[in-house]
Amino acid sequence: MNDQADPRRRRNPIGAHVPVAARGLVGTGLAYADRIGAEAVQVFVANPRGWATPAGNPAQDHAFREQCEQRDLPVYVHAPYLINFGSDTAATRERSAESLRHSLVRGRAIGARGVVVHTGSAVGSGRRAEAMAQLRADVLPLLDQAEADDLPLLLLEPTAGQGESLCSRIEDLGEYAAALDFHPRLGVCLDTCHVFAAGHDLAAPGGVLAALDLLEKTFGPDRLKLIHANDSKDVVGARKDRHANIGDGRIGAEPFADLFRHPATAGVPLILETPDRSAAPGFGHAEDVLTLRRLRESA
Repeated sequence: MNDQADPRRRRNPIGAHVPVAARGLVGTGLAYADRIGAEAVQVFVANPRGWATPAGNPAQDHAFREQCEQRDLPVYVHAPYLINFGSDTAATRERSAESLRHSLVRGRAIGARGVVVHTGSAVGSGRRAEAMAQLRADVLPLLDQAEADDLPLLLLEPTAGQGESLCSRIEDLGEYAAALDFHPRLGVCLDTCHVFAAGHDLAAPGGVLAALDLLEKTFGPDRLKLIHANDSKDVVGARKDRHANIGDGRIGAEPFADLFRHPATAGVPLILETPDRSAAPGFGHAEDVLTLRRLRESA
């Protein structure tokens, strides 16, 4: 059977965050995706730990987009980690808006379906209400621009719960989305390691299904657009963002099978951000892709 026509793949493409340094989106990124058997990809379009907003290469962008379409590879962009609209520093919020706008525009250029952004934190104690007001003022205009200019969806990724997190538990998504008027260009990227670290016990029987039920109840249907499939090195509720390979962490492999069973995940790609456990590039991701494919087949 043609793999691209496989209904299991159509239900949940499985892929990974791929590197794009050295030879770029096609030469490095797609070559890596092919090597690990990826059915979906996520990339950075800027330094994830910096504020630079580099212009893309139109010819390379076109080639990447065209080849992803030919391979039927869904594409996602991860925005830089420094973005935080809850900061108490005006310059940080201004740079956050510029950086996120850059990721959205570059995402459109490469054919991305969504741009993932961490939900941030209220820097300084007692500033949650102020931080949520800042979020509304800074992000709503970006969402309106995304709608007007047909930019990718903005996908909120709850954090593991470190510090004064604005959104870590699934219940927090309700307040966060309400601050943004449940905008139609808004979706969710659920990171299994983050959710586990924030206190949702995905390793317990039925834990994954219960978390997905809660997500739909909190945010509404059809808002889950991407899953970051990562095991956790730490126990449930540890509030530590330390990823492990599938089956090598505290969640274990079997709960990931429930990701392929819940109605909320229909058509939602899974992206691995797990460690590479081998000196051979791509070995860790390739093994994790195969593990998730076996779980998909058994679900």
